[in-house]
Amino acid sequence: MIASLDHVQLAAPAGSEEALRAYYTNVLGMTEIPKPPVLAARGGCWFAAGPVQLHLGIEADFRPARKAHPGLRVTDIGAYAARLAERGAEVVWDDNLPGHRRFYSHDPVGNRLEFLEPVTG
Repeated sequence: MIASLDHVQLAAPAGSEEALRAYYTNVLGMTEIPKPPVLAARGGCWFAAGPVQLHLGIEADFRPARKAHPGLRVTDIGAYAARLAERGAEVVWDDNLPGHRRFYSHDPVGNRLEFLEPVTG
């Protein structure tokens, strides 16, 4: 039986690790976590925010997915969107999910990310 989601893996092109580190740590506020040595040799990088992990793996023929994306639940979504925008990330609001405020953004290699917060009250 599935108990929880351990991580989401996204692809990235070779040589993009520094741009990914800057975005996931400085823009999103995540922490880089070490990869096991055998996996670190393949390139890429891993990030965490609390129990949420995003792994960025190097893909030789990288093309960002147009539709696939992780949905990241955030608190104080307005302030979080402002944080991203202040740091140069595009924020595209979408009101098509009832009961939620949400927006989309893209990392430096084009991976689509969804940020959402349930509407309360």
